[in-house]
Amino acid sequence: MKKLIAIILAGALIWAGVNFYNTKKEEKERKAKQAKQAELQETEVLPQVGFKAPNITLKGLDGKLHSLNDAKGKPYLINFWASWCGPCEMEAPDLVHLYDKYKKDVEIFAINATIGDPVQEASAFADRHGFKFPVLLDMDGVAGLDYKVFSLPTTFFVNKDGIIVEQVRGVLPPDQLEEKFKKLIES
Repeated sequence: MKKLIAIILAGALIWAGVNFYNTKKEEKERKAKQAKQAELQETEVLPQVGFKAPNITLKGLDGKLHSLNDAKGKPYLINFWASWCGPCEMEAPDLVHLYDKYKKDVEIFAINATIGDPVQEASAFADRHGFKFPVLLDMDGVAGLDYKVFSLPTTFFVNKDGIIVEQVRGVLPPDQLEEKFKKLIES
């Protein structure tokens, strides 16, 4: 009789252990699936105001790899441009002026649409305007696709937490652009 009770108890313990393991495994799989679904939903709506800016890493004119994470807790602008873009030509001096004025508080990443712009032209444009901020080369157009850039210039204003707070397509008058810089610093 004692042997039968010991066998039943051992069986119950084994069953409980297997059941506990399977429950934990199912819970872990469910959480992983939910996290993946949340990630997919987030990327489906990106980039939009109120959502996290996609992190990208691109080679710069300086030959180094640059990531948007390089902003290190500072708010930043992502400006998509090309050397052949007339409005980009108009906007460039304003970006340089505002960067000189606010560089302690805001970073700028100037992303050249290199897929349609030779690197030499992009470099000449950056030199001509005196870009002191990172100039990144979107050689295969992936960054432009990630950010759904369909016109140039397109600028994203991203707060220190990596959230897009504003998106501008086209050129703003210098005073409006500066107001957006100030607003970004305060956010």
